[in-house]
Amino acid sequence: MLDHLSIQCDDYAASLAFYDAVLAPLGGGRIMDFGTYCGFGVGMKPDFWISGHAMGGEGRESHIAFAANDRAAVRAFFDAAVAHGAEVLHEPRMWPEYHPNYYGAFVRDPDGNNVEAVCHLPE
Repeated sequence: MLDHLSIQCDDYAASLAFYDAVLAPLGGGRIMDFGTYCGFGVGMKPDFWISGHAMGGEGRESHIAFAANDRAAVRAFFDAAVAHGAEVLHEPRMWPEYHPNYYGAFVRDPDGNNVEAVCHLPE
């Protein structure tokens, strides 16, 4: 069900160093590093992302990505979210900066979290 999770950190540099250290014994490490946000995982796919504290005061935006079996499911997720009044962050589309088959849609849930459905398979 979950594809990946992202959290915001008050001290991004300290958090990078912390997660580098604690994930290494588990076989994890940096897979994608965009300078302001970084994805960790085992193998080729980042499952856990961190970024600087960009939104909110005490409460922070979380990012939750749900795995979709195909692109039609991503579109159905998006349509259902919009029908329930979700704020649209990004309509379903390709995200080649992540990888050539990354197809995702992003909405904001009623509590302000960034919720995504993603498919990693070709059409």
